[in-house]
Amino acid sequence: MVVTLYFDSATGPATFHAQAFATSCRGAGCLLGGEGFTESSESWYFLSAVETDSGRGDGIVLFGDSITDGFGSTAGADRRWSDALASRTGRAVLNAGIGGNLLLNDSAWYGERGVRRFGRDVLQLAGVDTVVVLLGLNDIGFSETDVQPTYKPAPVVSAGEVIAGYRELIRQARGLTVVGGTLLPFGGSDHWGERAAKVSCEVNEWVRGSGEFDRVVDLNRVMADLDDVDRLHPAYDFGDHLHPNDEGYAVMAEAVSRRL
Repeated sequence: MVVTLYFDSATGPATFHAQAFATSCRGAGCLLGGEGFTESSESWYFLSAVETDSGRGDGIVLFGDSITDGFGSTAGADRRWSDALASRTGRAVLNAGIGGNLLLNDSAWYGERGVRRFGRDVLQLAGVDTVVVLLGLNDIGFSETDVQPTYKPAPVVSAGEVIAGYRELIRQARGLTVVGGTLLPFGGSDHWGERAAKVSCEVNEWVRGSGEFDRVVDLNRVMADLDDVDRLHPAYDFGDHLHPNDEGYAVMAEAVSRRL
């Protein structure tokens, strides 16, 4: 599908999805005929959604941060884990990931907190019956005292606060099947530290054992290096020890598809 937008005058600042990992083309003048585009970008501008009526009600929303957004996947190749999950399940998969997004706190760059945007990005969508939650790693990593001190957007959070955020999402999602994903290993990344390790472990143990999600996918164990379970498996690591590569995203999609 191709969507072409034409603006006959200056628009001012554009709303945009910064890291779409797909190519958008642009050019001067009216190019509705499909030719004359001279520039490209990996961001999407203005357009937030295209809604169609398939007559089905089994859509899946992936609700998360840059890992859900697809950071580290091959740009323009549709290798995000949302793409892989759609091909495996044959169901509509809506990607509601925002790079850098936080579960508990708003950010000027990373968008509204997850507990607030959940209504707009999940509950207001038609044809959806399942949501997969994979969010909270930035809350934990950004509040690590040695992490990115110059622009750290989040206060220090506890495991209890993250869990309370999950409970709020579950409360809001009544009527939907809510699948909880454990946080991926991130040892060696710029989010890692002694406190972050402790909090993420506590959060993951709660996701696994609380019984509060309708279903659980233990992505942490699926993606871990067997020789060092705090780190991503080298075959799945994009290179920053935080984000998966194409193969890693495929493994995530396979794990989720089995639970669905």
